[in-house]
Amino acid sequence: MIKSAIILTCATALAHPNGSAPASVAVPVEAPGPQGALAGTMLRSADGEGPVALIIPGSGPTDRDGNNPMGVKAASYRLLAEGLAAQGVTTVRIDKRGMFGSSSAVPDANAVTISDYVSDIAVWVRAIREQTGASCLWLIGHSEGGLVSLAAAQEIGDVCGLVLVAAPGRPMGEVIKQQLRANPANAPLVASADAAIDQLISGRKVEVSTLPEPLLPLFSPALQDYLISVFALDPAQLAAHADLPILIVQGGKDLQVSVEDANRLKVANPSAVLEIVPDANHVLKEVPGDSMAGNFATYGNPDLPVAEEIVTIIANFVRR
Repeated sequence: MIKSAIILTCATALAHPNGSAPASVAVPVEAPGPQGALAGTMLRSADGEGPVALIIPGSGPTDRDGNNPMGVKAASYRLLAEGLAAQGVTTVRIDKRGMFGSSSAVPDANAVTISDYVSDIAVWVRAIREQTGASCLWLIGHSEGGLVSLAAAQEIGDVCGLVLVAAPGRPMGEVIKQQLRANPANAPLVASADAAIDQLISGRKVEVSTLPEPLLPLFSPALQDYLISVFALDPAQLAAHADLPILIVQGGKDLQVSVEDANRLKVANPSAVLEIVPDANHVLKEVPGDSMAGNFATYGNPDLPVAEEIVTIIANFVRR
């Protein structure tokens, strides 16, 4: 286990576009994990001043840059961090326990619950505050990371506030049911999926031998403890009990999380600030037109910048 709170290794300078002095410095960082190190990247602005934020990744095998081996190469978190650094906001983006640079933290990345992720967020908050001297950290949670952020806000201190980006506003069981129904090809699977989700919501595991084969990856026995922990949470209820500044950022062309979700979070916490970016999608890229194929094409394009409006909205909010 890593003994010190946070370890810095070699830094990489990111230059201004005109080739002048570095605009920000990327530094690999580590914090103590359960059995080995948790790993991430800190990106500080040139003066190292201003607010500090922790970027919490979404579901599945999503790495600190916002990519995953299932075809997502949009680099959304890296690009967001670079945009925020240019506007004076320091960020740390992280690999989840058991994955990528944090692979030594636990032997099985699937053997986790939301509570485990909340524990890791608490460790990161303490470690980053020690390194930066920040009095508190902002939590920027993307997609399922928004749910983790909301859960963390109930349990840990030293949090300035929450930025919920493309975050679900309904229980995840409801979200998955709707996603399955959105594809007509899933019609023969809906009844079985609904029954499995309802059973997991009740806290009971599902016997996978009773499920149609296409549903086996979704309800794998290795994932069911995690699914039970996720399905038990209602993001809107958590938002209602979060006594912190909250910014909700939602793309109008998000195919995975809807404006309805953002509105539900806003209704639950009327003091929250809600910003809709009409042309942004789930990976924070601007999408011209309404083509679903064009929307998904942005998921594989790291050269396409994140929507500038999203960066500015977040930077302005946390700087206030």
